Amino acid sequence: MNETLDRLAGDWSVFQLRDGHRFSTDDQVCAWHATREMPDALDALDLGSGIGSVGLLVLHRLAPEAKLEGIEAQDVSIALARRSVAHNGLADRVSYHDGDIRDPGVLQEGRRFELITGSPPYFPLGTCVVSPHPQRAACRVELRGSVMAYAEAAQRWLAPGGGFCFVMASGDERAERAPEEHGFTVLSRIDYLFREGRPPTVSTFFCRRTSEGPFPDRRHETVVVRDRHGEWTPEYLAIRSAVGPS
Repeated sequence: MNETLDRLAGDWSVFQLRDGHRFSTDDQVCAWHATREMPDALDALDLGSGIGSVGLLVLHRLAPEAKLEGIEAQDVSIALARRSVAHNGLADRVSYHDGDIRDPGVLQEGRRFELITGSPPYFPLGTCVVSPHPQRAACRVELRGSVMAYAEAAQRWLAPGGGFCFVMASGDERAERAPEEHGFTVLSRIDYLFREGRPPTVSTFFCRRTSEGPFPDRRHETVVVRDRHGEWTPEYLAIRSAVGPS
């Protein structure tokens, strides 16, 4: 078999390709940051859902009546996500839309969500080796739009008073520029050091519409994932526990 069924959170599991894109720490911290900021959201949208890990982790943290929708362009990924939904008995709470987040018509006109999440690919085309595995390539390289497209889509579908949270490579200046250019203010940023003493690898950003301000002073935090000896830190273990052990 070229796929596995792996524990995601609580008693929820997710189908993944053994040699394809698999859920990661990036997904966990994005879901944790989003739900820390908006724990009472009842209507969530996950952009570029992939195999569904970010969105399902978000849903697991929300109330039992919360609903999730996702948008995904890759047939193989959306098929895996839908199987995970069926396996976990979540068909009445989760739905996925086949399509590109850059297409306004992929969702019903006027549809809005309280909480939107996204995990954009980190690398512009031409800046890295593109994997021969189509699923892995699209999750890593900007074949269907960058963080700019994610910010634009979030602005389009976010409900008044809602929040947008995404994860991005820490060193990419576009992670700060994308929200600003699309009418958002970053209220909190968290940098994740995958090893103590090294630069941050990824960061998560929680945003609201600038027009809905003024807002409190921005918070900038740091989380160390592993200490100098390679051991999980208590702060990261607390995040894993809060999101749901995997």
